[in-house]
Amino acid sequence: MRLFLPLFCLFFSIISLAQPLTRFQTSNGVQTGTYTEVIDWWKKMDAASGMIRMMEMGPTDAGYPLHLVIVSADKDFSIPSAKRKNKSIILINNGIHPGEPDGIDASMLLVYDIIKNKVALPHNVVLAIIPIYNIGGALNRSSFFRVDQNGPEEFGFRGNSQNLDLNRDFIKADSKEALTFTKIFHLLDPDVFVDNHVSNGADYQHVITLIETQHNKLGGAMGQFLSKQFSSALYASMQKKGFDLVPYVNHFGETPDKGWSEFWDSPRYSTGFAALWNTFSFMPETHMLKPYADRVMATKELMKSFIEFTAKNSTEIRQLRLAAKEAQKVQKDFPLAWKWDSTKSKEITFKGYEAGRKQSDISGLPRLYYDRLKPFEVRVPFNNEYADTLSVAKPKAYIIPQGWWKVIDRLKANNVTLTRLATDTIIEVEAYRIESYQSIPRPFEGHHVNNNVRLSKHIKKGAFRKGDYYVEMNTAANRFLIQVLEPNTEDSYFTWNFFDAILGQKEGFSSYVFEETATEFLRNNPSIKAKLEERKKGDSTFAKSAGAQLNFVFQNSPFYEPAHMQYPVFRVLK
Repeated sequence: MRLFLPLFCLFFSIISLAQPLTRFQTSNGVQTGTYTEVIDWWKKMDAASGMIRMMEMGPTDAGYPLHLVIVSADKDFSIPSAKRKNKSIILINNGIHPGEPDGIDASMLLVYDIIKNKVALPHNVVLAIIPIYNIGGALNRSSFFRVDQNGPEEFGFRGNSQNLDLNRDFIKADSKEALTFTKIFHLLDPDVFVDNHVSNGADYQHVITLIETQHNKLGGAMGQFLSKQFSSALYASMQKKGFDLVPYVNHFGETPDKGWSEFWDSPRYSTGFAALWNTFSFMPETHMLKPYADRVMATKELMKSFIEFTAKNSTEIRQLRLAAKEAQKVQKDFPLAWKWDSTKSKEITFKGYEAGRKQSDISGLPRLYYDRLKPFEVRVPFNNEYADTLSVAKPKAYIIPQGWWKVIDRLKANNVTLTRLATDTIIEVEAYRIESYQSIPRPFEGHHVNNNVRLSKHIKKGAFRKGDYYVEMNTAANRFLIQVLEPNTEDSYFTWNFFDAILGQKEGFSSYVFEETATEFLRNNPSIKAKLEERKKGDSTFAKSAGAQLNFVFQNSPFYEPAHMQYPVFRVLK
């Protein structure tokens, strides 16, 4: 590891004043630009260089457009043209948490160096950059946010204009930012995705850490390539540049000198979302306590490493992605859940500081501290193997009644092919019933999150209306569709409450009236009568409750509404 502030000062001293300068440059690496300054800088670079094109891509909750910058060595900014030329596309996202602006400044410095011919942008790579994703958070600027972070002097806020954490919004898409990002993502169909962040947690020597899409979850040849080649090359490249890159230290207590497990990037996160579309995805996390200039330089060097590796392996990367897309069109079974395998690990080098306890000046009780005068280097186990624990057979198609338009809108945003039924029709389907679920007690990002879902299923003849949506499972969207439409995945639309209306019973009964109806019903349906008696024998609480028994009859009668707990996405099997 080496510190880059002296090198940065030298770099700054030789900058040509003819080029637009960033706030980072003019402040000797202790400040970051405001939203307006950053966008104005990119506009000036667009005007100054034929290699740069800046575009407005769609709305955000802040009322400002989300921008996309394309950097192309041959000055061709057409994405279809780039793909015809067999170019690889790298998408870099910055400022999803504007209090973590390292990527914002690093991207500007990187492109500055490309224009000044200090960094080569290979002709087989197109660089796509979102300058600032969370505009609302960037506008909400202060020197007091992220109290533990070592610079810059002032920066933005984590939440967006709805106070949403946008790095939990890629599936539920409650923000305009997420919907515009989805448009950008599918326009580019990037081969590599990089989402720049700053970490919290334990103190250690490493300037920068890295989250990569969990390779077992990515799966197949892509997962193997990520684990064995892509990842290894990045670590080796950064080592040569003087940075001891280490996997994201997923540890918020004492020094993790006993090792740790790989961060699980579920589809709610940017990298987890991108992996559903067979994109190699990464989340650099610089360390909050390192000087800002060092963090920015580390981020810049890592982005250069991404460019170098992608250029060198462009053909294989594109072929692997194409093969994965084609395979998923015909894949029969898809995993729904994974579990960390604690029996498998690899050894990595961790450079930490000794942790200790001393008396707190606040409470008088023991408190954690790290002794920077006692650095250490140790080999530790890193558990990065996961096994899938639940899978589902892919249906021929899903049918979604048109009333569930919030779900339909999100599928459309993801370019999912949807066909509307031309007439009212009867179709045999497999239907799920929600037998039980749990909701977290406190809201999370505007939702209460349903989990531990238990399902039953049955085959039935479903009556569907003209205009309902038929979603064939024969495209590259298959993996995404399985993850959002199967109700028992960790980030399904059911998990995120889009179908909660089915969980509330709409029709009921007046006991004194239904009592007579229920008596007649049981007289005519002895099998239900027998089930009632059996339940009473086995459940003393039930046997003592007249209301529970009457409700039992109601729920086993044709008077009970079929929509209650009926999951309204249906599977066509043949």
